[in-house]
Formats: sequence, structure tokens, C-alpha cells
Amino acid sequence: MFRIVAGSKKKYFEVNTKTGVLYVSERIDREELCARAAKCSVNLEAVINEPLKLYRIEINILDVNDNSPYFIAKSQTIDIAESTLPGIKFPLLQAYDADVGRNGINTYKLSSNEHFSLAVTKAGDSISAELVLQKALDREKESLITLTLTALDDGSPPKSGTSDIIINVLDNNDNTPVFAKSLYKTRVFENIPIGTTLLTINATDADEGTNKEIVYTLSTKEQDHILQIFQIDPNTGTLTVEGNIDFEENPAFEIRAQASDKGQPPMSAHCKVLVEVVDLNDNAPEIIVTSLMNTVKEDVKAGTAIALVSVLDKDGGKNGEVHCTIDDKTPFKLETNYKNYYSLVVDGVLDRESVSQYNVTITASDAGSPSLSSTGVINIQVSDVNDNAPTFSSPYINIYVKENSHVGSVLKSVSAFDADMDENGHMNYYVLESNTNSVPLSTMININSETGDIVSLQSFNYEELKTFQFKVQATDSGVPPLSSNVTVNVFILDENDNSPAILAPYSEHGSVNSESIPYSAEAGYFVAKIRAVDADSGYNALLSYHLSEPKGNNLFRIGTSTGEIRTKRRMSDNDLKTHPLVVLVSDNGEPSLSATVSIDVLVLESAADIQTQFRHVPIKEESFSDLNLYLLIAIVSVSLIFLLSLITLIAVKCHRTDGAFSRYSAPMITTHPDGSWSYSKSTQQYDVCFSSDTLKSDVVVFPAPFPPVDADLISINGGDTFTRTQTLPSKEKPV
Repeated sequence: MFRIVAGSKKKYFEVNTKTGVLYVSERIDREELCARAAKCSVNLEAVINEPLKLYRIEINILDVNDNSPYFIAKSQTIDIAESTLPGIKFPLLQAYDADVGRNGINTYKLSSNEHFSLAVTKAGDSISAELVLQKALDREKESLITLTLTALDDGSPPKSGTSDIIINVLDNNDNTPVFAKSLYKTRVFENIPIGTTLLTINATDADEGTNKEIVYTLSTKEQDHILQIFQIDPNTGTLTVEGNIDFEENPAFEIRAQASDKGQPPMSAHCKVLVEVVDLNDNAPEIIVTSLMNTVKEDVKAGTAIALVSVLDKDGGKNGEVHCTIDDKTPFKLETNYKNYYSLVVDGVLDRESVSQYNVTITASDAGSPSLSSTGVINIQVSDVNDNAPTFSSPYINIYVKENSHVGSVLKSVSAFDADMDENGHMNYYVLESNTNSVPLSTMININSETGDIVSLQSFNYEELKTFQFKVQATDSGVPPLSSNVTVNVFILDENDNSPAILAPYSEHGSVNSESIPYSAEAGYFVAKIRAVDADSGYNALLSYHLSEPKGNNLFRIGTSTGEIRTKRRMSDNDLKTHPLVVLVSDNGEPSLSATVSIDVLVLESAADIQTQFRHVPIKEESFSDLNLYLLIAIVSVSLIFLLSLITLIAVKCHRTDGAFSRYSAPMITTHPDGSWSYSKSTQQYDVCFSSDTLKSDVVVFPAPFPPVDADLISINGGDTFTRTQTLPSKEKPV
């Protein structure tokens, strides 16, 4: 991929990318390309891709003799008085040749004649010819002489051009004007104001009268462009500026001036005026940029060439010395290839996500005084590479789903961000199976790979599954693809979809449940305790108990939070012997769900029946959970330890009274209206207070002097009294 990337405006040369041959693609005209410059060259910049490297090619254009000398005018007329003395020189029109060196004009030749010869003068690259009078003229013999002037180059083969010289032999005007100098020199700054005087030429004539009066003119035939820039006063010979002078177009001028008298015939003399133009810094540098890459990948290596920069300043000397710089804030720099030729290369890390394009400003300043500068802007587009993985806003996403939700509903839309663009930023979402889930994830949820919508595949049941976890992976479409994960926690929210369930020994409505109470039961007498559970959680599992009795019957009440059924008052003769009760257990959900249980309460009057009933009650077995069992064991253990400590303390007390229990009077049990009872003998009294929630199995009649003790807390009052108490729920009053 060796190719030409910069050079002249016309593509004179091309490279065959297969063979590497450099060939001419367009005809080269040296005279058009370099005018009369001594050296003509074309500078090219070439590049190879792999590895990227720049080359400078300088091609010298050699001149061939393809142009003939030529005169601006095909003929020129010279008026010469017959009295002109031999040896006088007359300037001739100068010939031009577009070729240079040997192919340029080398000499002049004059056709053979008896009166004139040719004087050829070389001054550097300039060759001029003058006509020299060799033999006096005689107007009466020959009034018109025609000669041929030939200009020859030194090419191979040589070429030539001709111009006719017509000489008019005039009658006597004895003296020719004479210039004070044959060559005048002056210097002038370019862009000098129009009308500025350069110098004054001066010629004199030895004749008298009108033959002495001199008129100054500028030669016109071969220097028409000079007449557009300079003007001479015909009377004074003062040379002034008539047009714009530009060093870059003409660094110097060679002006031919003529002084002619007014005699008949008029006599003329010629001189040269050399005007050297002094360069001013009036041209700012010109920046030419050749881009090597339309876009630059953001992972491009440092040192990669992006563009070629060439700078041209038409001024000369220091005014044409140029220095280029770019903004240091960009990740690019200029490397000098050779004079006024630079490469713009990468000098830092590119990140399209931070800056997608750069406008690199190149400033070219010359060394003139004052310095001139110009700027050029190179727009560099940074193309994307897949260097950014998708990112989620948080490493965890929590999703809350109500149980019994519809299948196919969108649980959550996950979204990741990828700073890359196009395919590198296009993402697909996938679910990663988790080993922590007991149920296959593919049966529960699915994800839309394009939108990230997580869709349920089943209706969730809080009582079976409360939470599960999985990961979602976002993968872009870059090469190679990049990905990242987010952990999704799904929490199933409980709905009130389970009714309360009545626990044993009672069963729900429709079954026969019965309890017995003595006719003598006091207010607050414990009848039964209803227990229920709800598979839901939270408020949906918060249960309350309500009692439904026949109208007009206000014998029983139930604890709304404990489910304990107790008597409100003592029995009366008007009360029924059988009381059917319906207990409603309701949860606190929305809407509330409930269950009912029916209990028939039998009122017994016989003490034997009561005794039997009391002893029969413990036979009923209740189902205890493991937690209840552990709690019961703990309570019994603490109670036994406390009971042993209490017995020891009482024994010590009794020993101090110097008597045994036998000296006490007969024991007496007193039943109080609130349901408690007290035991007393002689002067000592033992009060035992039972709470209303004590199971009937706890009440056993002993003939021993001490009442049965099954207490949560026993306190010693004084030294002879102990009291059993139990902490009740906050809504129940102690008996």
C-alpha cells in the first residue's frame, strides 16, 4: 500500500501499488511548473500502511529544449541620422526563451551588411544585443536598411527566433543625447504606495535649440508589464511607481529608458534602470493538510500518524521561515519530517466515551517582524472500540412480588448502561441459574433479552416460597463481547389467602366439642382455651377471638387475643344447663378471613360429677409444638427448684416455733368470691391465688396441710403467709 498522499495540486506522479513503480501520470511542463527558476523540483509525500511510515520524494524536473527563442515584436525600427559617427551603439529588442541553462538563449546573430555589426553582452543569465554603426551612412544613397536579428539557444538541436530591424537613415541631427549613467540602480520595498518617486534619470544633448530638448520615455514593446507598474516624466526623467509592487511576483525589475531629442531627425540614447524589490512580511503562512485517516480508533497506539501537514510562506528570508505548533491540551503532537513538512501523530490515550472528536488547531507563524501567523483546523473523529463493559446502577436489585400474582406479569425491568456505541453498546440480557434455589429458576421466571423485562412463569405462594435469588447478565455485541452481572433478590409478599385453623383438642364448626363447669363456678371461672394458627404472616396472621352466644345470655366472655373462655358471673337458677357457644376466630388481613368452632358448655351440680370431670380433664391430650414442649419443661424445672427452696425455708421457720404441724388446729379451706381460695390452720394462714387461666388439671384437692403449689411466682408475706400469683395477659384482670 505504498502510495502518494501529498504533493503538487496536479497529480503528476502515481505509484503502481502492486509493483511499486513510480510513473508519470500527467504531462509535465517545466516552464509552467517553475517558470525560469534555475532548479525545478516536485516534492512528494508517500506513505506505507503496515508499518505506517512516511517518505519524502524529491523529483528534479530537467529541462529539454522544447521552446524556441522569440521576440515580442516581429520587427523593430531604428531612426539613425546620416551624420551619426561610427561606433555608436543602438539597443535592440531582447529575445526570450522559456527554457533555461543551455537550452536558453546563448547568442545573437545579425544578417551580413556593410554598415552594422552586433555587440552581445552577457550579464548573469541575461544576454542582450546592441547594434553598432561600423560605417557612416549616406541617406542619399540608401535611406532604408533592413537587417535580420537572430537569437540562438544552445540546445540539442539548437533552436532560434528572428526579428527584423528596419533602419531609417535620417537627415543630419549631429549629436545624440547622452545619459549620465548607462545603468541606474535603486531598491524599493514591496507594497510601496503608488506615486512614490524612485529616481530621476538624466541625459544631455550637445546640440542647440530644439535639437537639445530631450524627451524621456520607457521602452514599450518588450516590457508592457513594466509600464503598468512604473511611469516616467517625459520632461524631467523622474521614475515613479504606478502600480503595486509584489516581491513574490517580481523580486527585481530591469527597465529600459530612452532619451530622444526633438531634432529632425530625432536622435535617441538608452539606459537601464535596475529596481531591486525588498521583501516585506506581507504573506501569512499557508497550511496544507492531508488526512491519512478519516477516523481514528480510540485504542490507536501512540505515535500513529493521523495527517500530513505542509506549510508554505511566499515571503523570502526570515519572513519565509515558519514554525508550527498545536494546542498542548489535545493528545496529539507535530513531528518534523523536513523543512516545513510535519506529521500529526497520536501522543496520548484516546477515549471516545470522554471525547468523540477533536478539532486540532495548527498554528503556523513566520519569523518576520512583525510575525504573521495562520491557523488550520483538523477535525479528527474518534471511532469506538468495545472497551466498556455494561454496568448496572447497583450490584443488587430487590423485587417485591405479591403472592398469587398473575402468570406472565412483568416483575421488573432491568437496565444496564454501556458507554460504547452502536453494536458495542447494544446489550442482551440473560438469566444465570442459581444453585441456591430449590425450585428450577427456569420454571419461575424468564427475561426478555432485548428489553430486560423479567416475566413471571408461575403464581407464587408465600407459604411455600418466601424469597429466591438469581443473577442477570448484560452482554454487549462487541468483539469480543463484554458483560457484567447484577444480583436480583425476589421477595414474595404475603397475601391474606389462608383462613385461621383451629388446633386440637377442638375442631372446627360442624364437630361436637363440649366442656363442663360446676354450678358453683364463680365469676372468671376458666372454661376453655381456643387455639388457632394462620399460615399467613404479619397482620394477616394476627388472630382475634370473638364469642357468639344466644341472645340474652351474658354468662361467658372470651379473651380476644388469648382465646380463653371464662364466666362473667355466678350461675343462677334461671340459667340453662347447656350453653352452646360459637367461637369466631378472625385474622387481621384485608379482607379478613375467619373460622368458627362450636362448644357446648355443660353445667354440673354433683360434686362427684365435678370430681370426675376434673380428673377426666387431664386425660385430654393436646398437641404441643416443639417450642411449647421446651417452654413447658423450662417452667416445670424452674417451679420445682423454687418449690424446694420454699419448702426448705418453711421448715426452718417451723423449727424455730418449737412445734410441729400437729399443734395447729384443723385446716380450713376458704373459697373467695373471686375464684381464689386460702388455707389456714391455727395461727398461720396460707393464701394461694390462682389466675383465671389455670387449667382444670391443675386443681386437685389434697388432705395435706399445704395446698397444691403450681405457681409462676411465690412471695413470702411476713413469716407465715405465702401467696401464689401469675402474670396474665395485659387485657385480663388478675383474680
